Amino acid sequence: MSEEMEQSSLTKMTPHELTQIVAGHEELFVLDVRNETEFNDWKIEGENIEIINIPYFDLLDGIDPALDRIPDHKRLLVVCAKEGSSQFIGEQIAETGRENIYYLEGGMKLWSEHLEPVKVGELQSGGEIYQFVRMGKGCLSYMVLSEDEAVVIDTARMIQPYIDFAKKHNVQIKHVLDTHLHADHISGGRDLSQAAGASYWLPPKDADEVTYPYNQLVENEDLLIGNGKVKVHPIYTPGHTIGSTSFLIDDQYLLTGDILFIASIGRPDLAGKAEDWVSDLRNSLYELYGNLPEQLVVLPAHFGNVTELDDQGKVSAKLGDLFSHNPGLNMADEIEFRKTVTENLPPQPNAYQEIRQTNMGKINPDEEQQREMEMGPNRCAVQDK
Repeated sequence: MSEEMEQSSLTKMTPHELTQIVAGHEELFVLDVRNETEFNDWKIEGENIEIINIPYFDLLDGIDPALDRIPDHKRLLVVCAKEGSSQFIGEQIAETGRENIYYLEGGMKLWSEHLEPVKVGELQSGGEIYQFVRMGKGCLSYMVLSEDEAVVIDTARMIQPYIDFAKKHNVQIKHVLDTHLHADHISGGRDLSQAAGASYWLPPKDADEVTYPYNQLVENEDLLIGNGKVKVHPIYTPGHTIGSTSFLIDDQYLLTGDILFIASIGRPDLAGKAEDWVSDLRNSLYELYGNLPEQLVVLPAHFGNVTELDDQGKVSAKLGDLFSHNPGLNMADEIEFRKTVTENLPPQPNAYQEIRQTNMGKINPDEEQQREMEMGPNRCAVQDK
């Protein structure tokens, strides 16, 4: 935090600044004034973040219930759904003489939408790959850059950050890809492709009910950028959905979509096909991934816990390490595997059926409706750590 922020009695904290605190494992005390149901469903999390929930309406007659529970020596962030309530409560706390009091700009809605680009690494054929971390929701998307071209994979609904990033790096977005038909968040793939004049690609087996034109991702038919130097190699890996497709980038990085995460594996039930897709899921993980080079760097489409981020704020792991440590890759008994991925799963994502219909083009909710549909965690994994 800047010296100016430290001296102010009540200061706005941006989602970018909060992301830096979470990624940097800094200490922060959070007072969440949303109602209890919203808080229990989804909250700000971090390794050194302490959080309490006191609903706004419980503080209207006075902030003493909050003051009694807030430590004097820690930086305090007050959060609410949209910003107004947290600013009101934060001002009252600051008026008591306490220092280092902040409110979250845009509330949890803006926190859910913030994208933080983090460099993953260099490409051996020339270029770079960046991970766009959606810290507030646990979503991950990617931009691969080579010379003056780029490809974006698993685009979030908010497309302006990709457009701005491409402009800053003097690249033209050539291709926009989705690893599968998403059920936890609304894809910005179509909108980004139209805004950037790029081609949009989907796995055809996920697109039976799609109402708009798209290009079909075909296994082993490479997409090229950087004057043909960098290849994006599709690998058909069904299981989370029937069309789930992974991408091998420049023979270095494996983008796994929602099939494989750092601490867990993808769930097969979000299209109502859990029993049908279990065998596909196991084959993709144990056979297809099992025959790939162990040194590949796995880049998933989601993370379940902030502990999965490294010191640079990115989520990644060597494929060989995941086969050693990821519980989902270490179930020799097929019956145990089937039971794990079909029973006792976490709650399904909020409004996931409506999100799937939106991603098919069957319904067209307005921006505010889309924001409401996406609120909450992603819940794409079998096991949330």
